Amino acid sequence: MPPVAVLGLVFLYPLALVVQQSLTPDSGGTFSAYAKVFGSAAFRDALGTTVWLAVGATAGCLLLGFVLALVIAFVPFPGARAVSKFIDVFLSFPSFLITLALLFIYGNVGMANGLWTGATGAGAAEGPFHFLTTPWGVLLAEITYFTPFVVRPLLAAFSQIDTAQLEVASSLGARPLRIVRRVIVPEALPALASGGSLVLVMCLNEFGIVLFTGAKGVTTLPMLVYGKAILESDYPAACVVAVVNIAISVGLFGLYRVVSKRAGA
Repeated sequence: MPPVAVLGLVFLYPLALVVQQSLTPDSGGTFSAYAKVFGSAAFRDALGTTVWLAVGATAGCLLLGFVLALVIAFVPFPGARAVSKFIDVFLSFPSFLITLALLFIYGNVGMANGLWTGATGAGAAEGPFHFLTTPWGVLLAEITYFTPFVVRPLLAAFSQIDTAQLEVASSLGARPLRIVRRVIVPEALPALASGGSLVLVMCLNEFGIVLFTGAKGVTTLPMLVYGKAILESDYPAACVVAVVNIAISVGLFGLYRVVSKRAGA
């Protein structure tokens, strides 16, 4: 009972207040806030932007994470163990720190533009790298930050693979790509599913990366909650967007649990 009481006090009660404010706002009218928010173009744009950024970042993290984990686990090179340990440390970094590092490199006055203008003699504003304030910059930052969340479970899965299987497949004449496709990928599917699901849910709720990139034309659901609550003081609308964001996240988590059980993962 004590853990349940603490959970109810610090999480369930505030969540209930958010849902209540979205359903019956102080201004009156049941579901009036939902009708107002669902009818706005800003909400529809934010929902579409959130979904495509989350799906795109998840796909990029799965592809990049699989390649990195494959290299670290099966390609011998000096420092492989150190790289694996660095990934564990990378998981503890806050998202805005990674975004800040990208700004120092690819920002309008970052290192890349500085090197370009220094080499060509062009003006400071004529550097070619201005994509961080676009959706593609947000996508790059999210892939950079969330890829280790895919690499870590993949490395754990690869450590369970019997190397004798790889040796037998190689001795039978299988090429490296076929070994990866027929031996390694089937063993990695549960780890890919878990890592990809985690990244998808985290990208749906990511706030710091979008805020620190300064992408003014990129509004996601968490950014819309921030704008409605802090900038416009429209708390019922902010609660509605928050409830929608929560429903999407919980729905995806439930779908993952159902699919994983049916797949025997």
